[in-house]
Amino acid sequence: MAITKEDILKALSYVEEPDLGKDLVTLNMIEQVEVDGKNISFTVILTTPACPLKDLIRNACITAIHTMVDKEANVTVNMTSRVTSGRTGSGDVLKGVKNIIAVASGKGGVGKSTVTTNLAIALAQSGAKVGLIDADISGPSIPTMFGTEQIRPGMVQGDHGKNYIVPVEKFGIKMMSIGFLTPPDSAVIWRGPMASSALKQFISDVEWGELDYLLLDLPPGTSDIHLTMVQVLPVTGAVIVTTPQKVALADATKGLQMFLQPQINVPVLGIVENMAYFTPAELPENKYYIFGEGGGQMLADKYNVPLLGQVPLVQSIRESGDAGTPVVLQNDSPASGVFKELAQAVAQQVSVRNATLAKTQIVEIKN
Repeated sequence: MAITKEDILKALSYVEEPDLGKDLVTLNMIEQVEVDGKNISFTVILTTPACPLKDLIRNACITAIHTMVDKEANVTVNMTSRVTSGRTGSGDVLKGVKNIIAVASGKGGVGKSTVTTNLAIALAQSGAKVGLIDADISGPSIPTMFGTEQIRPGMVQGDHGKNYIVPVEKFGIKMMSIGFLTPPDSAVIWRGPMASSALKQFISDVEWGELDYLLLDLPPGTSDIHLTMVQVLPVTGAVIVTTPQKVALADATKGLQMFLQPQINVPVLGIVENMAYFTPAELPENKYYIFGEGGGQMLADKYNVPLLGQVPLVQSIRESGDAGTPVVLQNDSPASGVFKELAQAVAQQVSVRNATLAKTQIVEIKN
């Protein structure tokens, strides 16, 4: 009996997407089913190009066809992606941006900008379209980490004659920072409303175009800028960066709790523990927990959120950041692999969030 497309879809209806808990057919993740005798091909539409479960899903599909259709079938599984979004309405601010991710910390010095930089590039390397807003007005780090301190953004005329800022682009990342608009050695001494106004311009007056992920590198603490971001943008979720020691965890807890407040209610995608352990270059298999051990996991367990990754304290991360060539670009570096796995974990949590939680909305805070 000839194999039909219906046979293929029936078999694939038994293949579950592990994170979303439903089968691929129900989730509309199967397209372009072709049958030519025993030659079968179809396309699986993943929810992100950074999906860590590609091979698992591919193998499950092949097994389903061989088990339920024909054990001698020649199965070709094409994998592509279509990043999901939890946003509502087409007229929202930054309507071309599917997901907005806030990267925050309770205190400075925990490597939040380093994590944001490498996370952004790792997402772009997976095939996603990525943007980055440096929301730290008084201490912008992104221009240094991308080696773009001397670059200035351009201008373009948009609809109705309005001029828009063209974001600086490097390593596949579209970026905007106050550091691109001021001399590198000058201090930006602004009160909260001025800083918030500048950030609003980064949103409304910049030509961001189509993006899968827009990362917000927030300043330390819980300030006017954090409130401005959630009031102006529909934030998909927040990533909290901490280091293992008690003082950092105490401040990270405050940063996490801010997003969980009922009047804000932004989902926390997970915790990143930076400087989790020290690994000398000459002893790559050794781990020394010089700032303590297990702090990030304890914080994640306390608030029932994932521990997205543990980033080691290694010299190459600092050196590459200072040089403007982030370590994730070094394919032979163990730290590069850590950030790529982190990007997969973040993309995974964004997909789960979009499939299981309420639509993303701008926060309305009443005084």
